[in-house]
Amino acid sequence: MHIGIDVGGTNTDAVLMDGTTVLAGVKRTTSEDVTAGIVGAIESIRAEREFDPAQISAVMIGTTHFINALVEARRLAPTAAVRLGLPATQALPPMVDWPERLRRAIGGHAFLAHGGYEFDGRPISPIDHEELRLIAGQIGDAGVRSVAISSVFSPVNHDLEVEAADVIRGELGNDVAISLSHEIGRIGLLERENATIINAALRELAGGIVDGLTSAVRQIGIEAPVYLSQNDGTLMDDEYVRRYPVATFASGPTNSMRGAAATSGLTDCAVVDIGGTTADIGLLVNGFPRETTTEVTVAGIRTNFRMPDVLSIGIGGGSLADPESAEVGPESVGYRLTDEALVFGGSVLTATDIAVASGRVSLGDPRRVAHIDKDFAERVIARIAERVADAVDRMRTSPDPIPVVAVGGGSVLLPDEIPMFGAVERPQNFAVANAVGASIAQVGGEVDKVVAVDPARRDAILDEVRQEAVDKAIAAGARPRTVQIIDFDEVPIPYLPGNATRVRAKAVGDLDMGMS
Repeated sequence: MHIGIDVGGTNTDAVLMDGTTVLAGVKRTTSEDVTAGIVGAIESIRAEREFDPAQISAVMIGTTHFINALVEARRLAPTAAVRLGLPATQALPPMVDWPERLRRAIGGHAFLAHGGYEFDGRPISPIDHEELRLIAGQIGDAGVRSVAISSVFSPVNHDLEVEAADVIRGELGNDVAISLSHEIGRIGLLERENATIINAALRELAGGIVDGLTSAVRQIGIEAPVYLSQNDGTLMDDEYVRRYPVATFASGPTNSMRGAAATSGLTDCAVVDIGGTTADIGLLVNGFPRETTTEVTVAGIRTNFRMPDVLSIGIGGGSLADPESAEVGPESVGYRLTDEALVFGGSVLTATDIAVASGRVSLGDPRRVAHIDKDFAERVIARIAERVADAVDRMRTSPDPIPVVAVGGGSVLLPDEIPMFGAVERPQNFAVANAVGASIAQVGGEVDKVVAVDPARRDAILDEVRQEAVDKAIAAGARPRTVQIIDFDEVPIPYLPGNATRVRAKAVGDLDMGMS
């Protein structure tokens, strides 16, 4: 057996799983102390379905710790950005497009140094060790504890990033945390560099959070390994999280979509996950969330690491309902729903109150919403359905019919049919689908690089990229026999010489929990 947990802005969901079968599922209000909330969720599962802690083989957690820290600009480590690219790239220095409050939060230390490559691996300029030592001295004098190193076209050749890290670590010692851009982002210097700086700023926080989550699980007597889910629907162990906390940012929507696939049996569909604050809409392709092909803005910062293509709208169970216009959201009471909604004794009219008044769900004290006009409640529900249908229509890439699966506790806000798409499917355990998604997550590896494809060796070159992705998945903890390539793209770059081609391969496999 294993446990899946997903921490949302309003609710923390948890499930006890036997393989792909849900044995018990619970939904608790997210506490301000997220770690304590996770302990409470596991205890609630145990109260519903008793188990021996020794029977638990793994605990999988999707958490909002890291994205919240960035959005709130709290608990970020002083960070230095070192870019290898001189004499090129001087026009736009590191963090040039960052919000000022986030630059201040991490100190805004930025340095340019010689190095970097052209797209085909030709060096821009030789790396200068003495220059890097001087930079390291300035970093040390500033009291900076975390460093982000980015090199031009490092996904093509990352040797200079590794070499620069060795030089800086030699000056500052092994206690400094160093993040390398080729391990985090994709092609695109500024976006990859931004993702690396964010990762570096979260490294200290990651250590404390991983220790806290592990300690919380151990308090309950569970000695099984703890894994965190990441943006692409796969898992990472505690050491990986310590090094790459940025990979957790979109784990919530991803877990919901993976859970929708598991509970509905559909591998290609639109998923509408309605929580307490927002409704997240995405597409499942071959059982995994469709990934965005453009840069993603996180807390006002452009990045290009792996993220699901998700459209969020301000509709959730805690969203405020306007008694005049019949509109819902985007303002929400969030995790205070059980204190402020009418049905729970509060004084705020929320979407949950509308759902109770319309007879769609029974929660709290229905007498407290008996005064709400039924026609008004139905108008609100119809408006929610219209906005969700419009969002699904914006996400799909063809006019072909597509099934719609609704998950999350707030999915009771949707009627049984929505405009343009017809029937809405609500699978069993839909309310805790995100926790199910965390619990069934696999382990993955991805390669995204520009290669020169010799027509005579094309198949061999592409096979090498596929094998590199497979090797990464195995190194991340996947059972070798289960690993397979689930996504592969090759896009020729016509404006570059030498048959330059951007190649991306993604491999996934089942988590190795001691099985052969």
